Amino acid sequence: MSYVLEVINLKKSFGGIAVTQDVCLQVAPGERRLIIGPNGAGKTTLFAQITGDLKPDSGSVNIFGKNVIGLPVHARAHMGMSRTYQIITLFAQDTLAHNVVLSLLGINPRKRNIFSPLRSNDELYDQAIELLDSVGLKHQAGRKVSEISYGEQRRVEIALALAQKPELLLLDEPLAGLSQDERVMVSDLINHISKEVAIVMIEHDMEMALAFAEKIMVLQYGKVIVDGDRDAVVNDPKTQEVYLGH
Repeated sequence: MSYVLEVINLKKSFGGIAVTQDVCLQVAPGERRLIIGPNGAGKTTLFAQITGDLKPDSGSVNIFGKNVIGLPVHARAHMGMSRTYQIITLFAQDTLAHNVVLSLLGINPRKRNIFSPLRSNDELYDQAIELLDSVGLKHQAGRKVSEISYGEQRRVEIALALAQKPELLLLDEPLAGLSQDERVMVSDLINHISKEVAIVMIEHDMEMALAFAEKIMVLQYGKVIVDGDRDAVVNDPKTQEVYLGH
């Protein structure tokens, strides 16, 4: 089988502390994969190594069959990978539409023309409005990010990630800090993303996350302790002991 993402024996340490220890992960096209584990398990550090924000000490990361160790973040994005972050990274004083246009520009040849004003390109703004419409925020397009709710900002971040036209989407705790109503809305949005996109998600809201997941990987102290189909992982005694508290 060809995988959109394959992580092989990934290792990373900070000083004497190992944060990923021989981590292996395989994600098939269109797969819905959940990564869980207690705080400090190494989940976000694993994401950072996959995206190129952090260089592993050893091991390999293959995206669509190509080893990308050594490639910068933007090169991996151009291969069809996109992500969201735990901490919102939007430009708070810009409009929602402008934030999405900047994301669209990242994969647009027009970014090389630094002297061309963004406002002159109606096509990019039309695409931005369509993306905001897909996350239920078309009516907010002209507002500043600082003027909308935290839950709405999370939805803008998903719009930015989708603007990259990914085949592999990494979501780092997209439901964190949301109210119950907002969690339901964002979870529903994620569940309706096209199956042409493989999604790997880190999440602590187990009720929402388990409804999403087809396969689950459990990390503890940077090690994979359980990995497999959702029901088998949830019912595994090691999962229940380490993460679910049973």
